[in-house]
Amino acid sequence: MAGLQTEFDFVLPKGYIDSEGNLHRKGTMRMATAMDEITPLRDPRVKNNQAYLSIILLSRVVTKLGKLNDADITPNLMERLFSADLAYLQGLYNRINSINFDETVCPTCGRKLSNPDEEEATEATAVGG
Repeated sequence: MAGLQTEFDFVLPKGYIDSEGNLHRKGTMRMATAMDEITPLRDPRVKNNQAYLSIILLSRVVTKLGKLNDADITPNLMERLFSADLAYLQGLYNRINSINFDETVCPTCGRKLSNPDEEEATEATAVGG
Protein backbone atom coordinates (compact mmCIF):
# COMPACT_ATOMS: atom_id res chain seq x y z
CA MET A 1 0.00 0.00 0.00
CA ALA A 2 1.43 3.38 -1.03
CA GLY A 3 1.85 6.16 1.53
CA LEU A 4 -0.46 9.13 1.64
CA GLN A 5 0.84 12.15 -0.26
CA THR A 6 0.30 15.22 1.92
CA GLU A 7 2.34 17.88 0.08
CA PHE A 8 1.89 19.00 -3.51
CA ASP A 9 4.16 21.15 -5.67
CA PHE A 10 2.65 23.82 -7.90
CA VAL A 11 3.59 26.62 -10.30
CA LEU A 12 1.49 29.79 -10.17
CA PRO A 13 0.19 31.05 -13.54
CA LYS A 14 1.47 34.60 -12.95
CA GLY A 15 3.58 34.54 -9.79
CA TYR A 16 4.00 36.64 -6.66
CA ILE A 17 6.27 39.70 -6.91
CA ASP A 18 7.83 40.61 -3.57
CA SER A 19 8.85 44.10 -2.39
CA GLU A 20 12.32 43.66 -3.95
CA GLY A 21 10.87 42.75 -7.36
CA ASN A 22 11.62 39.02 -7.13
CA LEU A 23 9.16 36.72 -8.87
CA HIS A 24 8.03 33.62 -6.94
CA ARG A 25 6.05 31.02 -8.93
CA LYS A 26 7.00 27.54 -7.67
CA GLY A 27 5.56 26.47 -4.36
CA THR A 28 4.24 23.71 -2.15
CA MET A 29 0.83 23.24 -0.58
CA ARG A 30 0.04 20.69 2.11
CA MET A 31 -3.27 19.02 2.82
CA ALA A 32 -5.43 20.92 5.31
CA THR A 33 -6.15 19.71 8.82
CA ALA A 34 -9.39 20.22 10.71
CA MET A 35 -7.65 22.96 12.71
CA ASP A 36 -6.67 24.74 9.48
CA GLU A 37 -10.35 24.98 8.61
CA ILE A 38 -11.62 25.82 12.11
CA THR A 39 -9.14 28.49 13.21
CA PRO A 40 -9.94 31.07 10.48
CA LEU A 41 -13.61 31.02 11.49
CA ARG A 42 -12.61 32.73 14.75
CA ASP A 43 -10.79 35.54 12.91
CA PRO A 44 -12.65 38.89 12.95
CA ARG A 45 -11.75 39.49 9.28
CA VAL A 46 -13.66 36.32 8.34
CA LYS A 47 -16.58 37.25 10.60
CA ASN A 48 -16.81 40.61 8.80
CA ASN A 49 -16.26 39.20 5.30
CA GLN A 50 -16.71 35.47 4.65
CA ALA A 51 -14.69 35.75 1.42
CA TYR A 52 -11.59 36.36 3.56
CA LEU A 53 -11.74 32.73 4.73
CA SER A 54 -9.85 31.51 1.66
CA ILE A 55 -7.09 34.11 2.20
CA ILE A 56 -6.38 32.89 5.74
CA LEU A 57 -6.86 29.23 4.89
CA LEU A 58 -4.45 29.35 1.96
CA SER A 59 -1.86 31.20 4.05
CA ARG A 60 -1.95 28.26 6.48
CA VAL A 61 -1.52 25.48 3.88
CA VAL A 62 0.90 27.02 1.38
CA THR A 63 4.23 26.08 2.93
CA LYS A 64 6.63 27.38 0.31
CA LEU A 65 6.51 29.95 -2.47
CA GLY A 66 9.74 30.51 -4.36
CA LYS A 67 12.38 31.39 -1.77
CA LEU A 68 9.71 32.21 0.83
CA ASN A 69 9.08 29.72 3.62
CA ASP A 70 6.10 28.95 5.85
CA ALA A 71 6.67 31.91 8.21
CA ASP A 72 6.79 34.36 5.26
CA ILE A 73 3.47 33.21 3.80
CA THR A 74 0.89 35.32 5.59
CA PRO A 75 -2.64 36.51 4.85
CA ASN A 76 -1.08 39.84 3.83
CA LEU A 77 1.00 38.06 1.17
CA MET A 78 -2.07 36.17 -0.08
CA GLU A 79 -3.92 39.49 -0.44
CA ARG A 80 -1.22 40.67 -2.85
CA LEU A 81 -1.46 37.68 -5.22
CA PHE A 82 -2.85 38.26 -8.68
CA SER A 83 -6.45 37.05 -8.85
CA ALA A 84 -5.50 34.34 -11.39
CA ASP A 85 -3.00 32.95 -8.88
CA LEU A 86 -5.50 33.09 -6.01
CA ALA A 87 -8.06 31.23 -8.14
CA TYR A 88 -5.40 28.65 -9.05
CA LEU A 89 -4.54 28.05 -5.37
CA GLN A 90 -8.24 27.79 -4.44
CA GLY A 91 -8.72 25.15 -7.13
CA LEU A 92 -5.63 23.23 -6.01
CA TYR A 93 -6.81 23.36 -2.38
CA ASN A 94 -10.19 21.92 -3.37
CA ARG A 95 -8.61 19.13 -5.42
CA ILE A 96 -6.07 17.96 -2.83
CA ASN A 97 -8.52 18.13 0.08
CA SER A 98 -11.48 16.44 -1.58
CA ILE A 99 -12.32 12.82 -0.91
CA ASN A 100 -11.10 10.50 -3.65
CA PHE A 101 -13.65 7.71 -3.53
CA ASP A 102 -11.74 5.62 -6.08
CA GLU A 103 -9.22 4.90 -3.32
CA THR A 104 -11.54 4.82 -0.30
CA VAL A 105 -12.25 1.39 1.16
CA CYS A 106 -14.26 0.21 4.13
CA PRO A 107 -11.88 -0.40 7.06
CA THR A 108 -13.99 -3.38 8.18
CA CYS A 109 -14.60 -5.37 5.01
CA GLY A 110 -12.10 -3.85 2.56
CA ARG A 111 -14.71 -3.12 -0.16
CA LYS A 112 -14.50 0.12 -2.16
CA LEU A 113 -17.01 2.67 -0.92
CA SER A 114 -19.59 3.88 -3.40
CA ASN A 115 -19.33 7.43 -4.67
CA PRO A 116 -22.06 9.65 -3.17
CA ASP A 117 -23.46 12.62 -5.04
CA GLU A 118 -20.20 14.41 -5.92
CA GLU A 119 -21.95 17.73 -6.37
CA GLU A 120 -22.96 17.78 -2.69
CA ALA A 121 -19.45 16.78 -1.58
CA THR A 122 -17.87 19.46 -3.78
CA GLU A 123 -20.15 22.17 -2.42
CA ALA A 124 -19.37 21.17 1.16
CA THR A 125 -15.60 21.26 0.68
CA ALA A 126 -15.25 24.16 -1.76
CA VAL A 127 -13.03 27.06 -0.78
CA GLY A 128 -13.53 30.47 -2.30
CA GLY A 129 -16.40 29.64 -4.54
